[in-house]
Parts: sequence; C-alpha cells; structure tokens
Amino acid sequence: MNMGDLMKQAQQLQEKLATVQNDLGNMQISGSAGAGMVTVTLNGKGELLDLTIEKAIVQPENIQMLQDLIVAAVNDGLSKAKDLGKSEMGRLTGGLNIPGLF
Repeated sequence: MNMGDLMKQAQQLQEKLATVQNDLGNMQISGSAGAGMVTVTLNGKGELLDLTIEKAIVQPENIQMLQDLIVAAVNDGLSKAKDLGKSEMGRLTGGLNIPGLF
C-alpha cells in the first residue's frame, strides 16, 4: 500500500467519523431516576435536551432528594449516550477499539 492510498483511506475514515458524530447529535436517549419521577433526554453527544420532574416530588423539605434524583437521571442518560456512541463508532471501525474516538 502506498502513501497516497493510505492518505485516501484516512480521509474516508475522517469523513465517515464526521457523519457518525453528526448522526449522534440527532439521536435522543432518555435517562431516569426515582421510578421515572425525574427523566432527562440527551442527544447521542451527551448534551442535555430536556428535563422533566414530577410535581409530586417537588417539595421544599425534600430538595436534597430532588437534587440527587436529577444527578442520577443525568448520569443514567450520559451512560446510555456513551454506550450508544461506542456502538456507533464500533460499526464504523468494525469493532476495533481506537482510543480517543469515543
């Protein structure tokens, strides 16, 4: 394989990577906590798009619990977004784990 072919393959991989990253930005993942009382929606890049809180848990005396549920819901969504990203990148690389891609 000559250098020109290698550069062409690298450019094609870079273009496919950009497409996958763009696609991830359009995908949505939900995370939740407290049996669904706090729900978040993130995109595949891990950006928070929406936060829903059931009115029943919004009580001044339980503010710490509400904060904990929000953190747990966001972390659940981020974990799912990361798994989605790994899955999509794995399709691109044929399952080859390339550090730094996701």
